[in-house]
Amino acid sequence: MSQHDKRTKEIRIAVQHAHEMLMHNAFEPALEQGQEILKVFPSEPNALFIIGCALRGLGRLDEAKTSLQALVEQTQKFSLAYQELAFTLHELKQTKPAIVALQKAVALDEKLPQSWLLLSKLLPVAGDSNGAAEAHKKYLRLSTKSPQLDLALEAFMAGKLPLCESICRAHLKTQPKDVNAIRLLAEVAIKLGIFTDAEHLLERCLALAPDYHLARLNYAHVLNKREKSQRALEQINLLEQAQPGAAPQRIEKAAILVRLGQFSAAIELYDDLITQFPEQAGLYTSRGHALKTIGRYGAAVASYRQAISSLPGYGEAYWSLANLKTYAFEYSEIQAMKHQLADSALASADRINLCFALGKALEDREEFAQAFRFYKQGNDLKLKTERYDANETSALVDRTIGVCEQGLFAQKNNRGCNKADVIFIVGLPRSGSTLLEQILASHSMVDGTKELPEIIAMVRKLGARSKREQRSKYPEIIADLTGEHCKALGEEYLRKTQLHRGTASFFIDKMPNNFAHIGLIKRILPQAKIIDARRDPMSTCFSCFKQLFSAGQAFSYSLEDIGRYYLDYIRLMEHWHKVMPGEVLTVNYEAVVNDFERQVRQILAYCGLPFEQSCLEFYNNKRAVNTASSEQVRLPIYQSSLNVWSNFDDELAPLKNVLKPLLNNNYN
Repeated sequence: MSQHDKRTKEIRIAVQHAHEMLMHNAFEPALEQGQEILKVFPSEPNALFIIGCALRGLGRLDEAKTSLQALVEQTQKFSLAYQELAFTLHELKQTKPAIVALQKAVALDEKLPQSWLLLSKLLPVAGDSNGAAEAHKKYLRLSTKSPQLDLALEAFMAGKLPLCESICRAHLKTQPKDVNAIRLLAEVAIKLGIFTDAEHLLERCLALAPDYHLARLNYAHVLNKREKSQRALEQINLLEQAQPGAAPQRIEKAAILVRLGQFSAAIELYDDLITQFPEQAGLYTSRGHALKTIGRYGAAVASYRQAISSLPGYGEAYWSLANLKTYAFEYSEIQAMKHQLADSALASADRINLCFALGKALEDREEFAQAFRFYKQGNDLKLKTERYDANETSALVDRTIGVCEQGLFAQKNNRGCNKADVIFIVGLPRSGSTLLEQILASHSMVDGTKELPEIIAMVRKLGARSKREQRSKYPEIIADLTGEHCKALGEEYLRKTQLHRGTASFFIDKMPNNFAHIGLIKRILPQAKIIDARRDPMSTCFSCFKQLFSAGQAFSYSLEDIGRYYLDYIRLMEHWHKVMPGEVLTVNYEAVVNDFERQVRQILAYCGLPFEQSCLEFYNNKRAVNTASSEQVRLPIYQSSLNVWSNFDDELAPLKNVLKPLLNNNYN
C-alpha cells in the first residue's frame, strides 16, 4: 500500500469513528477526535466539519459558526457544511444568513430534506410564503416513499389543485392513514378557501399524528380563519410546549391575538419578533396593521416605513400607507415606487400593491390621468387572480327574488329567534358603512364589532355545496326552513357572535355582503334592525375600483363588473323594500354628510335608541376599527370625498355606460 493510500485510509477510519460519536451525541469525544485529525492532517475538510457539528452539539454556537464559515470558504462545494452552518446560524437566531446558507446547500445538493424543511420554516419569517410552500413540498417529496404522493405534490406546486386533490383522494383509499397526504389535501382546501373541509382534514391528521407540528400550525391558522380564535390559540400553546420559541408559530399567535382583539399583546409579540428578526419586512407591516386598528397612526406609519427600509420592493407596505387614506406620499416615495415597478423581476403581488398605492399617491397630487393608469394596471393584474362571473351574481339575485316572496315574511311564518340584539349594516364596500358603525358604536347601548362572517358561513352551510360546479341549495332552502329551524339558526348566530361583543344591549354586524341575505336574516332574526348604507353609484363604484381588498370582493377589479354588481344590489334592495316594507332603513352617505345631525337622529330612532351627543362626536371614540376607513372615521364629518370620481370622468365611461339606468342627466 502506498503512503498516500495509507494516509487516506487513516483519515477515513478516523472520520468514521468521529461520525459514530456524533450519531450517539458524544460531542466532546467527537470534538477531540476532530482536533486530533487536524493535528495529523491540517485543513482536512471532514475534520473541520466534525468539529463544527460537535461544537453546535455542545452549544458552543459562536465557535461552531467560526469553524463552519472557515470550512465553506475553504471548500465551497461541501453541501452538508452549508447545511450545518445554516443550522448553527438558525440557533443563533441569525435568520437571513441561515436562509442564504440553506439555499447554497440545496443548490449544491437538491436531496437534502432537512435543509428544505428548515427553509420552509424560515422563509415565512422572511415574507416569502410561496418559497416556503415550495420548500416544504420538496421536503415531503424527498421524505415520502409514495410515487403517488410525489405526483400530487408536483400538481400542487404547479397550481393544479383539482388534479392534486384527485390524486390525494385516490391515494388515501389505499393508504387512509398517510398523514402527509391528508395534510396536503387540507392545503388544497385552504388554497380554495374551503376552511370547513380543511379543519376536518387537519383534525383527522392530528388524531393520527399528534406530534405533526406543521399540521398543528396549519390547524391553528384554519381555526383562526374560521373565527375560532380561542381554540386556535390553544393549538399554538400546544406547539409552544413542544417546540418553544419557534418563529412560525409565534407569528401565527400574533395574528390570532389581533383577531381576538388583544392588540396590545399582539403588538408586544410583534415587537419581540422584530427584535429577533429585524430584517423581516412582513413583521413590520403586520405590526403596522395592529397599530392602525387601535388608532396609533404615527406608530403605524413608522412601522410601514421600516418594512420598506427592510425590503424596498415590498408592495404591501406601500399599499398599507396608501390604505390609511389620510397619508400623503412624499415625492421621493413616489419615485421609489416607480423605480420598483420598472424591475421586471418584481413579484406579481408586489406589483399589484404598488400600482394601487401609486394610483392613490398620484390622485392626491391631482395627477389624475397618470393615477388612473396605475389603478387600471393594478386592477387588470388583480383580475387575473380572481374567479368572478357577473352572470352568476345576476342569476343568484334572480333566484333570491323568486324565492323570497312577501308571504314568506308574514307574521305567522316568523318564528325565528325574537331577540333584537343585532343591528346589521349592509351595502357595498366603500359606501360609508364604517362611518355609520362608528356613529352607532359611540352610543352607550351599542357595541361596535367588525365585519362578522357568521351569516356568510351559515349561507355556505345551508347551501351544502361541496364542489363549485354543484348547484347550491341556497337560496331556495330559505323557504323550506321550519319555524324551529329558524329559531335555532338565530340562536346559533347570537351564540357565535357573542365573543365579539362587550356588555352593551345591542351590537353591530357590518359585513356589507349581507345585503344579499336579508331574507335569511329576517327569517332567523325577525327583530333585527337592518341599515342599508347607500352612496352615489359612481362614487361607490369608483371607490371600489381603486381599493385593493385584502380578501373577497372579486367583483371590484373591473369597471363593468362593478357596475353590474351595483345594479344587482339595487335590484335586490328594491325587492326587500317591496316584500318587507319598513324593515330596512336606507341611509344615503351624501345625506349624512350634508345634514348630519338630522340623519343621526333618524338612525337612532329607527334602532329604538335614545339620542346621545356622543353619536355626533363619533370621531372621539377610541374603539378599534378594522376597516380601510379606520383613520377617516376618526375625523369630524367632511365633504371632500363627494364626487371625487368626476376627476376621472372620461376614464370611467365604461362604468357610466353600465350604470346608465340609474344615472340622471347630470352624469351624461
